Amino acid sequence: MTYTLLRGNFVIRYPDLPRQGPEPDGDTIKFLPDTPALIEALPRPSGASPDLNRRGVSVRLEAIDALETHFEETHQRLDWAYAARDRLLALLGFTGVEFFDDLPNKVKRADQDSISGHVLTNGVDANGRLIAFVYGGATDTPDGAPIFLTPDLADASANRALLAEGLAYPAYYATLPVDLRDHLAGVSRAARPATGLWPHADGHPGNPATVTPETLDETVIWPKLFRRLVPYFAAGFTGFDQFDTWLRADPVHRDDAVWLIGRREHGNLHDVVRASGDQIELTVWPEDFVIAPDPATGPTTPPTAVTGDLVIVAALPNPAGADAGAEKITLLNVTPGPIALDGWHLRDTSGNRTALTGPIEAGEVRVVKVGWLNNESDSIMLVGPDDVVIDTVTYKKEQVQTGRTIVFGR
Repeated sequence: MTYTLLRGNFVIRYPDLPRQGPEPDGDTIKFLPDTPALIEALPRPSGASPDLNRRGVSVRLEAIDALETHFEETHQRLDWAYAARDRLLALLGFTGVEFFDDLPNKVKRADQDSISGHVLTNGVDANGRLIAFVYGGATDTPDGAPIFLTPDLADASANRALLAEGLAYPAYYATLPVDLRDHLAGVSRAARPATGLWPHADGHPGNPATVTPETLDETVIWPKLFRRLVPYFAAGFTGFDQFDTWLRADPVHRDDAVWLIGRREHGNLHDVVRASGDQIELTVWPEDFVIAPDPATGPTTPPTAVTGDLVIVAALPNPAGADAGAEKITLLNVTPGPIALDGWHLRDTSGNRTALTGPIEAGEVRVVKVGWLNNESDSIMLVGPDDVVIDTVTYKKEQVQTGRTIVFGR
């Protein structure tokens, strides 16, 4: 699956509002994108718009679920919750991080309030957060570039490190491609049973957890299950004899739809949980089922408005006769004024590029001849002078016909 690369800075403290700053944990962190407009173009599987403001957007790390440092006025076992959080910050490059004694989830001081990094994202979740693999450090890849995320590339992410070190549980949503899910499932299985939190974990197949309202915050269990138990106990229940009924009563916010990989059938969370008395357990490992995104409450596709002032409207990848120098890409200036193209370029995902120069007047088109368009399929990026992707289009093999121009609908 193709992901979008976003450059920016991970942020853990607001110098002007330190006691109101972000609250990083083991699987969520604030990210300030270099080009906020790119986020508006991302898919929205649950119909939620990105919760983006001038300070950034929260990023939810794909494929993992770390113990909760704070959830509805409670938490999970803090030594392992903090271990995941601190390791994530270290993987991204933060050092000297200290938290307030009276606000233990907010950063009091650090050697860096923010640090350069990038994410690979394929959409926005139901809470308006980016779903992403995260990476510390700069990249030479243009901002907004489409990236095919391979297992090797996923292995370089902080997500994979947290799984491999046993600091996070797997949690695989339907947004995760199958090849990555299978690969990361192997990483998670290899971490068990002796790595990180696993020797302390309960509530998994064959090892039921004994849980009461008083012991919940000290029990190491799958975090998504913990997030169901908190409101269950808050409703006044003290044992699990009513848990199955309680789950089924709300198929959206409690009894998540799942795909049972081994059985090859659809089900719900209640199909993978066994609970009675004071004991509860998953009947299959978390990597053996896929969680469906929350049902859509709005449009799942991004707005049709373009994110840049110059757009790619057409391409001729296979001209009649020799391709070299006869392939064409057509640009359109949608603004009311001229745009100077010096320092801009066109490129594809293989790194081939053609420099652009001179002005393009308001409402006019520019036809650019290139010699690197792929007749099988390709993505074309229009990159501005700051190495920011202004526009991207993709065409497939079946669209390519000799001598025929592909028009990209807007």
